[in-house]
Amino acid sequence: MVVRAETWLLPDGVQDVLPQDAIRLEALRRRLLDMFAAWGYELVFTPLVEYIESLLTGSSRDLDLMTFKITDQLTGRLMGVRADLTPQVARLDAHCLPREHTARYCYSGTVLNTLPQGLSTGRTPIQIGAEIYGYQGVAADIEVIRLMLTTLSEAGASNVHLDLGHVTVFRELAKAANLSAELEAQLFDIYQRKSIPELNNLLPELPHSDWFAALGQLSGQMSVLAQAETLLNDAPSSVQTALNDLKQVAQALHTSHPQVSVSVDLSELRGYHYHTGLVFAAYTPNSASELAKGGRYDHIGEAFGRARPATGFSADLKSLLVFFQHQASNSKIFAPADSDTALSQVVAQLRAEGRTVIQGLAGDASTMADFGCQQQLVLGQQGWQLA
Repeated sequence: MVVRAETWLLPDGVQDVLPQDAIRLEALRRRLLDMFAAWGYELVFTPLVEYIESLLTGSSRDLDLMTFKITDQLTGRLMGVRADLTPQVARLDAHCLPREHTARYCYSGTVLNTLPQGLSTGRTPIQIGAEIYGYQGVAADIEVIRLMLTTLSEAGASNVHLDLGHVTVFRELAKAANLSAELEAQLFDIYQRKSIPELNNLLPELPHSDWFAALGQLSGQMSVLAQAETLLNDAPSSVQTALNDLKQVAQALHTSHPQVSVSVDLSELRGYHYHTGLVFAAYTPNSASELAKGGRYDHIGEAFGRARPATGFSADLKSLLVFFQHQASNSKIFAPADSDTALSQVVAQLRAEGRTVIQGLAGDASTMADFGCQQQLVLGQQGWQLA
């Protein structure tokens, strides 16, 4: 039979994780999930596929475009392979865990994207994250951001820069100015591309053009917030509330993470059709795109019959692996292919102690060096001993 060379190739953006990286990846995953648990976040696992109506409920059009669709052979209904775990956690909170109190959840799982979401990412990231449901105040956002920064620190990332935004500012300005859906979409696109010349050309067509002109300039250090209060002093009170929320977050982070540089960009509209308030993203000097991101999404559970306040963050575990330094906790031990009961007892004891023991197979010519073993069990006068 002729075997075509292409049969072993993987699709673009899909990669294997080989043993050395797999060990580090699993160690990092365990460390982060244990850390989330120490903060009181409960671990949940969600299914790889769901009916598309559930998977995309309350989500943005961007998530729809990221999701692979398949037909369920049992029902004929359209299903989707998850591209984001957050809508699934919202379903759990609204339908499976109808708690009245504030709830904290964490998760880790592979997702599938139709296209890579970053310059250095593939299409099968391992999404890890944490979310708070049921608390409206800015204290929940502060906790989630602190947890995100702690996550990056645990992974080994340093020189972290945090970028803050608040989609309420643009949304409320557009509403107060009675912008048409077309003008709002056009402005949104301009702000996303940071095209000041295009913004200047559009300003004459806009009511309250001074608001939108200011918004295009309000990015930089924390002093931007003071400028925003002055330039947007006649804006709706909801805008002032959003600015105050940003100020509270910045002050809280300065106290808990003074080593993290923080900037504000009021025209940052990441997840505009998905998020409802504060948005944030973390970067390092060597990262091509954000390492972790999140924000508030208060209406995500509405279609499930229970729209609770919600905020959270997520990251790609594979992207964090570049920072993670992990040494194997123990050396490997080679045991010969011998059916001696005493040898079996020694091997069992060593494995119970957490040691790695690889036992040879009868007739196998592989050596301890082939398996990377540093020690071996040999039979001496005192019985089986490490050598």
